[in-house]
Amino acid sequence: MHRVYRWLLLVLLVQLTACSSTTFFYNRLHFLVPWYLGGYVDLEQPQRQYLDELLATFLHQHRREELPRYVDILSQATAMLDREIAVADLAALYSEAEQAADRLQAGALEWLLALGAELSDEQIRGLITELRDRQEEYRDQYLARDDRQYRSDAYDSLRKNARKYLGRLDSSQRQQLQRASGELKRSDGAWLDSRQAWIDYLEQILQRQPGWQRQLREAMAERAERNSPEYRDAFGHNLAVIQAALADLLNSRSERQDRHLRRELQKLHSELHKLAEQGGAYIPPKES
Repeated sequence: MHRVYRWLLLVLLVQLTACSSTTFFYNRLHFLVPWYLGGYVDLEQPQRQYLDELLATFLHQHRREELPRYVDILSQATAMLDREIAVADLAALYSEAEQAADRLQAGALEWLLALGAELSDEQIRGLITELRDRQEEYRDQYLARDDRQYRSDAYDSLRKNARKYLGRLDSSQRQQLQRASGELKRSDGAWLDSRQAWIDYLEQILQRQPGWQRQLREAMAERAERNSPEYRDAFGHNLAVIQAALADLLNSRSERQDRHLRRELQKLHSELHKLAEQGGAYIPPKES
């Protein structure tokens, strides 16, 4: 469930996918969200129809209330480009994005709870089995890496995201990101341990004894505090490292990179603004 919330925020707020149009992508969430959930639980037709109704209401509210806030965040980000960017500026933007994630999580949780009440015990068991299977896949994928590979993967991720918004990086900028990658604390093991504990706890909640919805709401609200001190320490350290590296990178951008960045932000700003202005009920497009 937590992966669903953060995935939704990713595609709606920063859109770091290869899709050519945010509008095209957003208007197909009515199809994409059920497809994504289908990877975890096999829904029956009446359940799919119920999910359609829940999503229509949720996405209508999101379009009306949240998209204008995303537009405002992008406006703030663009305004920063006219001056020297401080780490505190990026930290403030990150805080706003996290608040947006919290609101999205709270809204999405309500339709997930409504849908969860309709699932059979067999479907719940299948969901937990799928989560545990993916947990083992993640362990095999991430823990097989040595520290050198871990930092190489981190560098590749930073470089690809930076290149999307800045275009081609020069050697000095690539070195900045390499240095940042070298300063990161390894967190995959701690993350996997926290994820395992969450799956175990979720399995208990989804026995769906009386009051389970309240219990899950409380668990989601407290999930960050339930993470291990080791993970929280690594996350905080790595966030500070990445924000400092990003500030340095943005302040070192060339005129060409500045134009590229402004075009990318303006494109996303314009598309989200257009979506927000449409208002009205969310009407998903028909698939051809």
